[in-house]
Amino acid sequence: MSAVGVIGAGTMGAGIAYAFGTAGWATAVVEPDRDHADGLRELLAARARTGVERGRLAPGAAAALAEQLTVVGRVDELRTGLDLVVETVPERLELKREVLDAAEGRAPSLLATNTSALSIDDLAAALRRPEAFCGMHFFNPVWSIHLVEIVRGAATGDDAVAAARAAAAAIGKEAIVVRNVPGFATSRLDNIAAFEAMRMLEEGVADAADIDRAAVLAYGHPIGPLRLSDVVGLDVRLDIARHLSSVYGERYAPPAILEALVARGDLGRKTGRGFFDWEDT
Repeated sequence: MSAVGVIGAGTMGAGIAYAFGTAGWATAVVEPDRDHADGLRELLAARARTGVERGRLAPGAAAALAEQLTVVGRVDELRTGLDLVVETVPERLELKREVLDAAEGRAPSLLATNTSALSIDDLAAALRRPEAFCGMHFFNPVWSIHLVEIVRGAATGDDAVAAARAAAAAIGKEAIVVRNVPGFATSRLDNIAAFEAMRMLEEGVADAADIDRAAVLAYGHPIGPLRLSDVVGLDVRLDIARHLSSVYGERYAPPAILEALVARGDLGRKTGRGFFDWEDT
């Protein structure tokens, strides 16, 4: 495989495009928002420079990234017959279904969703080739975390799982294959820790920095759960909490502090403020 389409140039889409582009794949990103589209090349070039400086990316791969990358405004501008198309739009079922339907019309060999919580079977319900569809759940920051969670739906074929594994390996990631249950494996683990950290903050157990420091120093996490929530986006966390709590009950209920921050428009890094102040970073 050597050609991929990525639908959405948000945090996850940009990271996925970087992973494939620096691995030598021809990478087309669909982003209708002009500001996001205009900033994508600059963002990825800056990340590539950082990768070279830290010894994590070969200079040749960094230099080739610009040539590998194209940005288009609509799904129907993707060329037909891509090896892989990955959808990375926000976690709303109807939106994802609409985007996936359009993406399937471009006849990719493998169609994947980067959802972290929605049912693969629900997303596949209206697809004409559900056997060629699966979840490929990447983790933020994509350039640093070497895991892809492949989610197999009821209709997902063996060839699709094999192709997803091959794509993950081609960009230097390890893959696990999980059954299609709400929250899969990683989202259930990640979010239960994040929500407990938020409740600890509400209760005054410690401040946000010290709660995160405990996770990093005691358990070897690369980033604390509150800072990671800011990076993921608190609105995204809230959408996931509402979905998981509808399935699993109170243990995934949205913490009050999360709902309050989202209502105030403090969504984390992307708005400059969440559990931490990001305006000077």
